[in-house]
Amino acid sequence: MNCCRVVDLRHKEVVNCKNGFRLGCVDDVEINTCDARLISIIIYGRPKCFGLLGREDDIVIRWENIELIGEDTILVSQCPIPFKRRKFHFPFFS
Repeated sequence: MNCCRVVDLRHKEVVNCKNGFRLGCVDDVEINTCDARLISIIIYGRPKCFGLLGREDDIVIRWENIELIGEDTILVSQCPIPFKRRKFHFPFFS
């Protein structure tokens, strides 16, 4: 039986297996203390403007959506696309 500690999850990279999009590394976990089960993993949002303007929304991935936990990565099946690239349009450069 393979076991993994919560501390070891912090160093694992989370990848969406549907499109191969890298979501980031695990920053936090949610655990049910009554029966000691992992409920979800949490990835903090990207900082806006070097962290001065806060962060984007966090990504919460439920345990049911985790497909595989490997040595280096965690593959998830269903996860919303968290980041949208913004295009800046300057009218005087067009």
